[in-house]
Formats: sequence, structure tokens, C-alpha cells
Amino acid sequence: MNVSNHPRITVLMPVYNCELYIKEAIDSILNQTFSDFEFIIIDDASTDETLPIIRSYDDNRIKLIEKPLNTGYTNSLNYGLSIAKGEYIARMDGDDISFPERFEKQINFLDKNPDVVVCGSFFKIIETDKIYAVCENHEEIKLAMLQECPIGHPTVMMRKEIFQKYDLIYDVSKEPAEDYDLWTRLSVLGKLHNLQEVLLNYRMHNLQVSKKRNNEQKKAAVVIKVNLLNYLNFKKNRESQNILKKIIQRDVLFFEEMQQFPDLKNKLILANKISFFEEKGFEKYLSNITNNVFKDYFLNREKYSPKVYFQYLKIKREWKSKLIRFHEVKLFIKSMIYYNKIN
Repeated sequence: MNVSNHPRITVLMPVYNCELYIKEAIDSILNQTFSDFEFIIIDDASTDETLPIIRSYDDNRIKLIEKPLNTGYTNSLNYGLSIAKGEYIARMDGDDISFPERFEKQINFLDKNPDVVVCGSFFKIIETDKIYAVCENHEEIKLAMLQECPIGHPTVMMRKEIFQKYDLIYDVSKEPAEDYDLWTRLSVLGKLHNLQEVLLNYRMHNLQVSKKRNNEQKKAAVVIKVNLLNYLNFKKNRESQNILKKIIQRDVLFFEEMQQFPDLKNKLILANKISFFEEKGFEKYLSNITNNVFKDYFLNREKYSPKVYFQYLKIKREWKSKLIRFHEVKLFIKSMIYYNKIN
């Protein structure tokens, strides 16, 4: 099949040691109903049979890049972005399976909605009945990003123009949450959208980067969530940033930080009057955070003393929040007996 010098889509697929799954992944792309694409496969110095399997294909849409040294998944993505010729970038991983009409449906949507810069979809976990039904529109996605990553990376098709206009690349320091970080940065440059149907089968296995580097992913996600809140124009300092970070990763605050939290919360609410986040949804998010801060400080402590109970009475009055009766009694007893949690 002839490949245009200006294909509508560049399919970008970094791979590393995918011999068990690579054939299904490649076949699912080559069998798309929309065929005007180049297929860039970047091998990150695989040591198994991945390369021979890729080389066995005779399709001139495939452009195989063989890296002599393993430099990582995100570096491969950024190199792929730099050489992509397509109007759109379709992401794919070497262990997943795209549905035949995936590209056709995504390109139709993006052509009709020029303000959308990223289009993802539902995805199904291979060998299970589990479907990730991700939220649909831009406002829902922005709110969801305060909690988790609501876009499946290998499901997306992205508008290349936005990367060129703003000189965007993936942030290597955020790996293995580089996609989550990218969505937050793109959310202020255009709209994000998820088609409400399954267009990809997603494989979960123990060799995945996200599985092996789970703790790193969680740490990166905390920084990403704080950065997302920082798009609001409120007065920031190191102390407020540290409080936000501790709250998001569910660390117990110091009492002095507890006392500062209502002011920080009010600043966030006022800063959101420009409606970066949908107002009611954002206030609900802050309400949930308030409950977490309250419960974490008084119920999830390592040590208790009478001082803690009197702090509770003070915060209860100032915040107009309280524990249920059972937890109030439990807090009182633990405080009066100087209870210490045994790990």
C-alpha cells in the first residue's frame, strides 16, 4: 500500500520486549478501516524476538526505528513526535489491540470538532469483562484529573498542530505518569474528549512499566495534581504548596497546617470564579478534601493525647464539622489514655 508524504495519521508505537503480543498489536493497526496513516514503531533495544516479528511484515506504512541503546519509553515517544508527518497522532502500545473502526471514528470526531486536541475512548481489559468507562467531555475530564488519570494513553488520537504551536513534548521526569502530566498541560490549550464506546482492548500484565514502577507513578501523580490546581490564579507560597501536596497524598497535617487549611480552601474557591473547573463539581471536590483532612488528623493518627481531643473541639467549632458520635467517643477515649498505634 502506498503511503502519502502527508498522511492524515501518524501511529506512534514504542515497543520493548513485546514478542508475546506484538503481532496482535500490529495486525490491529494494519487492519484499520481508515488506512491513510504512517505507522512508526520505535524499538527500545529489545532483547527478545520483537524485532524479527516486526521485520517479517511487508507493509510500507510501517517505519521501524531501531534504537541501539535502551533510553526509555518516554524518550521514544518524544522522538516519534519529532518525526511524525501526520495531521493527527494516534497512540498505540505493543501489547494492546485496537478495534478496526477506531481510527475512522476518532478522525471523524476530531474533523468535526476542531477545538478538541485529544480524543480517547472507553477500553476493555483483555481476558476480563471489565470496561473502563471514562468520562466524556472536557469539564468532566478536568475535574476527574484532580483524582486520577481519566484518559487511556493507548486509546488517544491527538492533534499534532497543538504540539508544534506550543513546542510540547512528554515530560521524561514524570514517567511513568507522563501521559497524565501531558493531559493536564493540554487541558489549558484545548478541549479533551473521550468517545463513549470501547475502541481498544487493553492488556494488563506484570511486565508493564506502570506495574513495575507503581510507587514512582503515585509520587508523580501527586505533583501533577498539585500542578493542576496551580492553574488557578491564587497567591502561592512554599507553605501552601506543601500543604496541598500533603493533603493530596493523604499525609496527616500538623495542627498549625490544619488551621491554615480553611483560608487555602477559600482562596481556591475564589480563584476558580473564572470557572477553570466546573464550579459545583470543584466545590464538591474541596468538600471531600475537607472531610479527608478532618478524618485523617483525628482518626488516622499514630499517637493520641488529651491535647488532640481539645484540638478537635476547636476545629469542630471553627469548621462547623464533626465526627459521628461513635468516632467522637473513640477519639475521646484514645486521647485520654494516650493511645499509641502499634505497627
